[in-house]
Amino acid sequence: MGFVPVSRKQTGVSVATNATSDPAYEVDWEDDDSGNPKNWSLLYRAFILFIASFSTLTVVMYSTSYTSGMPGMMRDFGVTDDTLVVLGVTTYLIGLAAGSVILAPLSEMYGRRPIYIASMGSFCLLILPCALADNLEGVVVTRFFGAICGSAMISNAPGTVNDIVSEEYRALAFSIWSIGPMNGPVVGPLVGGFVYEYLGWRWTNWLVMILAGVAFFLLNLFPETYAPAILRRRSAKMRKETSDRRWWSRYDDKVRIWELLKINLSRPFIMAVKEPICIFWNLYIAVLYAILYLCFVAYPIVFSEGRGWSAGFTGLSYVGIGIGSLIVIVCEPAIRRMINSHQADPETGRPPPEAMVSIVCVAAVCVPVGEIIFAWTCTPNVHWVAPIIAGVPFGAGNCAVFIYASNYLVHSYGIFAASALAGNSVLRSVLGAVLPLAGPSMYGTLGANWAGTLLACLEFALIPIPFVFYRYGGKIRMRSRLIREMRADAERMEAKRKAGEEKAKSKAEREEDEKVLEKEVEKADV
Repeated sequence: MGFVPVSRKQTGVSVATNATSDPAYEVDWEDDDSGNPKNWSLLYRAFILFIASFSTLTVVMYSTSYTSGMPGMMRDFGVTDDTLVVLGVTTYLIGLAAGSVILAPLSEMYGRRPIYIASMGSFCLLILPCALADNLEGVVVTRFFGAICGSAMISNAPGTVNDIVSEEYRALAFSIWSIGPMNGPVVGPLVGGFVYEYLGWRWTNWLVMILAGVAFFLLNLFPETYAPAILRRRSAKMRKETSDRRWWSRYDDKVRIWELLKINLSRPFIMAVKEPICIFWNLYIAVLYAILYLCFVAYPIVFSEGRGWSAGFTGLSYVGIGIGSLIVIVCEPAIRRMINSHQADPETGRPPPEAMVSIVCVAAVCVPVGEIIFAWTCTPNVHWVAPIIAGVPFGAGNCAVFIYASNYLVHSYGIFAASALAGNSVLRSVLGAVLPLAGPSMYGTLGANWAGTLLACLEFALIPIPFVFYRYGGKIRMRSRLIREMRADAERMEAKRKAGEEKAKSKAEREEDEKVLEKEVEKADV
């Protein structure tokens, strides 16, 4: 019997069929399947999380370590305008945005591993021209292309976390992975400040290149984790080994490659403008992310220019933000208990996705509170410890928003999580690229007190977004056509699985009845 697709349905990787000629030849996970990433040993999955977190740390720290070496570049390249040198941060973040919309969908087509290896190898090589550049233009342009490659870790790693961890422990695993990306912006100027002070700005590039080389080596040890990619390869292997074309998986590609590219590359943009969840969360996260990156321009203004600190000690001023992030990560078990205390969804038996938004509601208040405290304690007339302490609630709030808002998107969109996060990455990276350009002139015009107050007011104005989703998120999700289609597809697959089990059970019962009948016939013959 040939393979005859009956109906087509978009999946995370292709256009898949919901009915086939013979369900007995479907390649899918078996019970306790050792090939299923979610069934791998705890130690092995922890190793994968470490690689993903370290590699993401390397990419993210390069975005901010650049700020430590800006005075040296201005001196060597004869640049006098602060805004021009900040363009290196802008082009890097725009590169992260551009890369996300390309590499995240490609990982849903070809799997995580090949995208990681190719991207990190290219990222490592593109640091070399920055380290050897003899003009600012070369640095700014090359950082853009390097960021496109490095974006694979930021946009795809959350999908990898989702690949290998069950829903119950997803937030914990996401928190562990977040140690890298959430502390990368802090580690960048912290390490870069001392490297620049003692070795020069070029070594801020050489250091990241060394770390990227280590990450590239580790990623070559990285297994494929994306279930659709694994099942597609299994079905292809079965067809080849058995010479039987009936073997199939529901993720097999059924259309031409260019049609797949069109579907997968356009999905992040379509979701970003059509999905209500994506629209509001993208706006909220993007604004907070942009203000966070503005801090990496503001801190040198406040501590280096305002207080006369050296580059190395200015890097230490970010410690408060880092401590706040680590507090959230360490408190994950307590946060998980808070999430699990919500009333379970009758359909799933688990807390609804909106339970995670409760954490974001708390974080949404912490962020502007930290910002307003920093704004009015950052001037030299106040002891230096006060603005650093203000970074603790600010860092904790940003970390919690990043972890649990992203987790909410992953939980809501399932196999489309990478596309949802890619659209989110685009907007936040673009806004994070543009806003820091206004930092020098804004702080110069308004002063540190009122510039920080303006940013805090913007963050206060966005607080209602998580509260609205906490209260009405379930209804909003059910209005999403994409989520409804995903749920219907999951229900069909579950019904199909149960039907297969019933069929196998009936067959076993018939065989048992036949054996009993044969024994009775044998006894009668005797």
